[in-house]
Amino acid sequence: MDVTNTTVFITGANRGLGLAFAREAHRRGAKKVYAGMRNTNGFDEPGIIPVRIDVTDKASIAAAAELAADTDLLINNAGIAALIDGPLATDVEEQSQRLFDTNYYGVVRVTQAFEQILSAKPRAAIINVLSDIVWLPRPILTPYAASKAAAWSFTNQLRFHLQDRGIQVLGLHVGFVDTDLTNGIDVPKASPQDVVRQTYDALAAGKSEIMADQGTTLLKSTLSAEVPGYITPPPGLF
Repeated sequence: MDVTNTTVFITGANRGLGLAFAREAHRRGAKKVYAGMRNTNGFDEPGIIPVRIDVTDKASIAAAAELAADTDLLINNAGIAALIDGPLATDVEEQSQRLFDTNYYGVVRVTQAFEQILSAKPRAAIINVLSDIVWLPRPILTPYAASKAAAWSFTNQLRFHLQDRGIQVLGLHVGFVDTDLTNGIDVPKASPQDVVRQTYDALAAGKSEIMADQGTTLLKSTLSAEVPGYITPPPGLF
């Protein structure tokens, strides 16, 4: 599915990767671009329509879906992260609940709200922003990794469920992206503009998954190995 002449709705689009998705959709000739965000105050981007949405609040999701009922492409991008001491940290349950509410249940809620809208379209698609963290052990990101693993599993079930309706479901797997979310983390980071360009190209090519950086591609290639990357990560990824 090509984004040209489509209507695109992106969650978490006030900055970072979400804003890059919005700008690139506009640049590629999308008919309309909705930028979903919790607070629309001060947002001013030419050709992009701010829409209030909190993916943890069903009422705001329903209102956003009603306003953006012409959506052809839904991009579930909204996400949060937190650093903890490790998988046995005292706050692991608390942080996991908080991250799951946005990173997993948020994806579920928004997709449910837009499903009938997309099913009524002659062509429609969903992009879910995932992470290479599902295959890379980083104990300080345990709750984030678990929430993204759940979102990945949901994406796979959703793709199979919607295939008879002609709705393309694309999972975007990527490592650290150079955005506000990763400030202060000293690791190699992908350019959000490059990630977005690759993702829209993959969507247009009819793909179901995109590995948007070299590290993620390498990790995915180890999954069938006797010792996969989630047990012993390839050199250079830590």
